[in-house]
Amino acid sequence: MLAEGVLVDLFPYGKKFLDLEHRWFNSEGVFWWATGGHWFITRSILELDRAERESDPNPRLAFGLQTKDGTPIGLIGINTLPYDHRTALLTAFIGEPEYWGGGYGTDALLLLIEYIFDWLDARKVWLMTMSLNQRVVRQMEKVGFVFEARRRQATWAAGAWHDMLVYSLLREEWPGRAAMVERLGLTPRG
Repeated sequence: MLAEGVLVDLFPYGKKFLDLEHRWFNSEGVFWWATGGHWFITRSILELDRAERESDPNPRLAFGLQTKDGTPIGLIGINTLPYDHRTALLTAFIGEPEYWGGGYGTDALLLLIEYIFDWLDARKVWLMTMSLNQRVVRQMEKVGFVFEARRRQATWAAGAWHDMLVYSLLREEWPGRAAMVERLGLTPRG
């Protein structure tokens, strides 16, 4: 385990999570993660993508999300981390719909932010989501991210054009994970 949260723990994104990618990336969840995309991903395409990532000089950093009872539910990580700018572009995906809206993604996000600011010494974290994804918009606002930009009509989803929204959080705006857990009232399940 790399980090222990209230509802989830972060693990290296290894075989346990890789074995679930095929199902996750061919499910409804990818629509929200890929800003309106509907994918059909074969296992061989996933294997090719993994091989390309291994040789990437600027690799992504991914962690697997696992509930306290050991259920793998998704991934969270950094798509890009340009060290000279000390900014981190976040990515997250809950592949198991029964865990949507239950605070699992927020708990994982708090762990990742703490890791990025405290261990990687970044000065800013940011992400983009489509305006249709109100669950992520609410999450960004409750965690303290600031709305930074709107890319108008930038993605086609559900039969209409939607804006892409950029949110960010600066290190000096981050009160710390413990303060955020208390502020959000995150408590263990069961």
